[in-house]
Amino acid sequence: MVKPVLKWAGGKTQILHEVIPRLPSDFNHYHEPFFGGGAVFFDLEPPNGTINDKNSRLMNFYRVVRNQPDALIETCKELQREIDELGEEETEKYYYDRRDEFNSLRQHGLCENEVREASLLLFLNRTCYNGLFRENNSGEFNVPFGSRHDPDVVREDRVRGVHRALQNTDIRNQDFSYVKHVAQEGDAVYFDPPYKPVNDTASFEDYLAGGFGQEQQEALRDLAIHLHEQGVSVTISNSWPARALYEGDDVPDAFEVEPITANRTINSKGGDRTGTKEIVVTNVPKNKRQGTLSAYNNTD
Repeated sequence: MVKPVLKWAGGKTQILHEVIPRLPSDFNHYHEPFFGGGAVFFDLEPPNGTINDKNSRLMNFYRVVRNQPDALIETCKELQREIDELGEEETEKYYYDRRDEFNSLRQHGLCENEVREASLLLFLNRTCYNGLFRENNSGEFNVPFGSRHDPDVVREDRVRGVHRALQNTDIRNQDFSYVKHVAQEGDAVYFDPPYKPVNDTASFEDYLAGGFGQEQQEALRDLAIHLHEQGVSVTISNSWPARALYEGDDVPDAFEVEPITANRTINSKGGDRTGTKEIVVTNVPKNKRQGTLSAYNNTD
């Protein structure tokens, strides 16, 4: 079991015990089109397959971890040494300077220094408010300083674990629909899309410029049906209101919509976690599932 390096909005660490048992116990290749922090992938440690996310900076981070872990660790150690020498007010200024640098490294979609960008992403993830990644309409990271004391911005053990887990994995930065062309009979696909909003003000879809609305949610459902017809095992996480998408007459009976409860805290104090009703949808028959997950060591 590998522990994720990054904290990510909507991460699945809290509900691994709900997701893992609904995945197939046997599959050829594993595909995860909405990767984020990758908690499910790193728990499974599949031997091959694809991971993908529309966030180009995030996918650059994982490519650097896979291909250049030593360079990433050394650059993060430099950031660690610099921040360790600062007082609280100086640390806040240093944070915003690094945030500006991070945003300046990517122009017209191209990254000028992949290792530097990856190290700054990890630094910002460890020092920003609540570990969020959020972009404005211009695609600039805009999360404020988080006032975290003595942050570990290197996470060397986790970086090396993730490096090993990604060795035979194809890392992509495309629309989620790519999986239609790569998943084959006997493969497994886990979809963890930006959640359908639970009300008019709560939404997980606006953290990346572009969003993920109703049209995309319906396209995802249609893709899941297509994959099912091709003999692919499909498992999907989403919010409780999304259940209606998977309960229509056009959805094959093989898909089961199963309610779960998750603790969520986004843009709120860490102590204000409350149980939220969510769903896991799967076409995997109960006798072909992973089964009960052993206890997961949930540490940030």
